[in-house]
Amino acid sequence: MESIKIADYMNRHPVTFTEHMPIAEAVELFLHNKQIGGPVIDENRKVIGFLSEQDCLIKMLEATYLNENHYAVGDVMHGDPLTVKKESSVLDLAQQMTHHKPKIYPIVDEADKLIGVINRSAVLKALDDHLKAMYERGHTRLV
Repeated sequence: MESIKIADYMNRHPVTFTEHMPIAEAVELFLHNKQIGGPVIDENRKVIGFLSEQDCLIKMLEATYLNENHYAVGDVMHGDPLTVKKESSVLDLAQQMTHHKPKIYPIVDEADKLIGVINRSAVLKALDDHLKAMYERGHTRLV
């Protein structure tokens, strides 16, 4: 399992957000791309935060009650998100996911610039692929 790298299962074209983007625009991106969260990046693609559907839901509900919509992503994003490197092990990330709650992790390069994301479903697929491969190798040895 140590040989299965995050790079093999990452989404290289994730939906991203900017700090000054209106929440309504972020919601449109979530709805159009069926992604539940995503990294907030600066002009150099450095990850400066993370935005989830739930963050947007809270502010959209407030906007509905107040009949105004002036919130920006920077108003609600979570700063200092947990990130991972593409060379890291899927097994290590799976273990980390059992202790930390993020469902999506931004993947950064050596300069801390965003290169993709990996979500819980992709980690489960990696684990499933690995278990299937182990079963097939074990099954062929018995024959």
